[in-house]
Amino acid sequence: MRALALLVAVSASSIGKAQQPVEACLDRDQDHLETLYLDLHRNPELSFREFKTAARMARELRALGLDVTEKVGGNGVVGVLRCGDGPVALLRADMDALPIAEETGLPYASKIKAESADGRAIGVMHACGHDLHMTCLIGAARYFATHEEAFDGTIVFQLQPAEERSGGMDRMIADGLLTRFPRADYAIALHTAPDLPVGQIGLRVGPAMANVDSCDITLYGRSGHGAAPHLTVDPIVQASKLVLDLQTIVSREVNPIDACVITVGSIHGGQKHNIIPPSCHLQLTIRSYTDEVRAQMLAAIRRKAAAAAASCGAKAPRVEFSESTPALRNHAALTGKVREGIAAALGAAQIVEVAPAMVAEDFGRLRGESVPLCMFRLGTIEPERLAAMVEAGQVPGLHSGAYYPDYAAALRVGVRALVAATQRAARD
Repeated sequence: MRALALLVAVSASSIGKAQQPVEACLDRDQDHLETLYLDLHRNPELSFREFKTAARMARELRALGLDVTEKVGGNGVVGVLRCGDGPVALLRADMDALPIAEETGLPYASKIKAESADGRAIGVMHACGHDLHMTCLIGAARYFATHEEAFDGTIVFQLQPAEERSGGMDRMIADGLLTRFPRADYAIALHTAPDLPVGQIGLRVGPAMANVDSCDITLYGRSGHGAAPHLTVDPIVQASKLVLDLQTIVSREVNPIDACVITVGSIHGGQKHNIIPPSCHLQLTIRSYTDEVRAQMLAAIRRKAAAAAASCGAKAPRVEFSESTPALRNHAALTGKVREGIAAALGAAQIVEVAPAMVAEDFGRLRGESVPLCMFRLGTIEPERLAAMVEAGQVPGLHSGAYYPDYAAALRVGVRALVAATQRAARD
């Protein structure tokens, strides 16, 4: 036991010493990284349209001497840094922004507009912190590229498109992320946390983010005059019955120990007060943590939709599932090493246990490829600002036009945490 304790102490000490050149590297690169962050924040691009962002990331990595490949799975970028014969680490950041108009009022706020699928002009913003994710990844790349002695192995830097549409990781894997490039022995990513102060890191083992499926249900009827409903089959009545019936899946069919959610986020039917329409369209989001509960919920949705139609004498509905994303589960052993590395670099008191969230994150697809993974959460709000927002009951969440990180301080913590976690995970 004394030998094991000594080994742990030496390991922590070595990581602490390694952080000294990380700090010096950050002092040297701070202006560059802040400029990069501001440029990314001002110029967000939507999922599958990250052309300029991907080109910028490729330039950043290529300038460091990495072997860079562009257009992996669409707009994906992969940079490979070989530092020795040890394990292969994969560090990932996502690049896409959201169709949200920025409301922060910051001097560097995004003013970018894009065209929606239906032709409307929409605001675009990095409201989920992907701009900070990319900046932290480039910061870590700059450190390892100039301190190759700090890592014995290979690091694959993955810049992923279309995380918000849950399509980018799938496409990069299909295009050879794990076969054309050195296959990862483990994968690490960070994600901004709008409710943690700068300096804190959130971690948990096991389920961290949920299985997510989107569902489109079209209910059919027979249209006619609203004054003569007996001559019609009303799809809006069907939809009303179904919206209520869907809630009983969670409350009466799934074991209450198993967390899950079914939300009807959209319902569209009809165009005029006195006309019963021929159809009604519902859009759902379905969230769970286990494969068994996910399968149970999807089957129940099909059954409930069919029953609602049958109860009105209508033809069978169309039920379509899409944008499926598997649950993100942090690998126990890897997360333990990440915790040790970050604790040695930042202090154990700066690591907090966080609850699982019902949001989606397609980084979890790597688990399906047998790659151990860990995503930790990066505190992004200066403590005084966070305390004031908590007191006022106004803490903007991710995907809010009012969210913004205190980027200068947060990126320093993020780079230090990524470096320390990557180094510690490489050791047995």
